Amino acid sequence: MEENNTRESLMERNKKLHRSQSHADDELKSFRSYLRWMCVDQSSMATSCLSWAVFVLLGLVVPAISHFVLACSSCDSRHGRPYDGVVQLSLSSVATLSFVCLSRFVRKYGLRRFLFFDKLWDESETVRSGYTNQLNSSLKLLLIFVLPCFVAECAYKIWWYASGASQIPFLGNVVLSDTVACILELCSWLYRTIVIFLVCVLFHLICHLQILRLQDFARVFQLESDVGSVLSEHLRIRRHLRIISHRYRGFVLCSLILITGSQFASLLITTQAHAVVDIYRAGELALCSITLVTGLLIILRSATKITHKAQAVTSLAAKWHICATLDTVDATEAETPRFDSGQVFPVVGTDGRVRWRWCW
Repeated sequence: MEENNTRESLMERNKKLHRSQSHADDELKSFRSYLRWMCVDQSSMATSCLSWAVFVLLGLVVPAISHFVLACSSCDSRHGRPYDGVVQLSLSSVATLSFVCLSRFVRKYGLRRFLFFDKLWDESETVRSGYTNQLNSSLKLLLIFVLPCFVAECAYKIWWYASGASQIPFLGNVVLSDTVACILELCSWLYRTIVIFLVCVLFHLICHLQILRLQDFARVFQLESDVGSVLSEHLRIRRHLRIISHRYRGFVLCSLILITGSQFASLLITTQAHAVVDIYRAGELALCSITLVTGLLIILRSATKITHKAQAVTSLAAKWHICATLDTVDATEAETPRFDSGQVFPVVGTDGRVRWRWCW
């Protein structure tokens, strides 16, 4: 009998360990393919060098060339780009922050450990399935935010180059040069925007896992009456929340500073006395502001939701503690002998213990 129990426990442990190991066909297969396709995969030395090279090219070099070389200073009022410096600097700075943080997270913790998939074997089936579904829908959420901005940017860049604003034949032909420059600028915009939203969506994904844990923990109060198990689960959730706060607090704080600074700069240059604000000149600036503010709102909304859910669970725990205390007092009253000539009243002493006083 004992051998059977030992064998079952070993089999269960092996299943849990197998679920926590990383392999090519696990839950993160599609997500790894997406990172490799976006050239942000740093699982090896070759992919890491490729990732940094693509980032330097599309995140720093192309925006700098676009601003200092391809800017049309002698264009008419519709083709002038007076706010291009703020746009390029804002996107590149936030994209640099996002890329550096994402590279550090993946290199230090690994993708599976960073997304807490190594801890899912200890969770309930509801939490595991809910988190896996949320991971699969995260890429769709990323496209929902990125695709409209990219379509608007494509419309603006194609119009700007097709109308003859740039006349720099660096490839010997004006049409070919404008086509290559337009494609590079669009790739740079798409790359920086995806990197920014990718880190925001990953933070939203991890916060959603903690919300699922808190919801599953709230059901414990209806089924579990053991104080030790409840406190152990509460400490485990608090430890995970502290890990998330420690990993992401630098990124959240720096993003808040950079995006707030970029919005103040945009406000100052567009409210000057001689500033002309229309869709042709300030349209790209408005699109950049929408992109950055949307990413910041994703982070703040996720942090707010997880904080609100944690406070709700704390309130529920307080109610559970009150009910458990009252049940204990009622059980003690039922076991206390009573006399017809008096009554027994519970009295809480200074040490927190319940004592009984006879009233005749």
